[in-house]
Amino acid sequence: METMKLKFAGIRRKEIYSPNHITNDSIILQLTGEVLMDYGHDVELYDEDFIESNDIDETYIFTMAQGLQGLLRLKTLEEQGRFLINKPSGALNTYRIDMIRILTNAGIPFPKSIVVGNVKAAVKSFDEFNTNQLWIKRGDVHAEHREDVTLISSKGELCVMLEEFAKRNIKQIVLQEHLPGNTIKFYGVLGTEFFRWNQTDGDRVIQYDINEIRRLAFLAAKALGVDVFGGDVIVSPDGTITVIDINDWPSFAPVREEAAKNIGLIINKKALEYEKQQIKENQVRIYSN
Repeated sequence: METMKLKFAGIRRKEIYSPNHITNDSIILQLTGEVLMDYGHDVELYDEDFIESNDIDETYIFTMAQGLQGLLRLKTLEEQGRFLINKPSGALNTYRIDMIRILTNAGIPFPKSIVVGNVKAAVKSFDEFNTNQLWIKRGDVHAEHREDVTLISSKGELCVMLEEFAKRNIKQIVLQEHLPGNTIKFYGVLGTEFFRWNQTDGDRVIQYDINEIRRLAFLAAKALGVDVFGGDVIVSPDGTITVIDINDWPSFAPVREEAAKNIGLIINKKALEYEKQQIKENQVRIYSN
């Protein structure tokens, strides 16, 4: 029976990065902490704002941080030898522009997407899509406001949204093709069997292979480097499955009790493995001196 006791820090996500999910995000982190305490560990929770400018003592960190400043701070802690899930590099990979590049390079089916930086480029790129409906999305974090992910159907609507982004100093913008079909939302944890899904929209009866959705979801999460993840796929009328988003540690609201057990399970497993490896490496250094 494993009796090793570790000290964990849990990092709450900034409220600005939890639009409409502030309470749910807080609950899943709290539940994960409780699971780790059931394993015998100590857990202290911190706000993302706090770790941006303050040190924490814990070696083991589980984090929902999503802001650039917080993630860069956590990346520094990782480079100093701290253990983190999700890794800050993985969370940064889910920023939209990087996610498009990484998933495309990994061969994951993904909608046609064009990154634009100004109005002229955006209007020109609009014509490159063979459809009147496009998504316009901010290029970094997933969303802070409702308008950060908007379906448009004309150049006029495009210009209105570009003005809205400019007011908030959003400089990198993604135009993405709109795919008809049914949206399947999913949740997963790498290193476990946990994978849950539900259809969130689409009124057509479309047959789909859930095993293929699971395969693509885990491949995408692995390519991005996120252990705790969620996301969405579109199943087209012909059954084609396309990944449209991967989220770094979502709220798991529909399945959070079960999710927390699996998240805590993999964090505990990997943290103990990390601790044993550190002990082994320290012993080698002592014997070699």
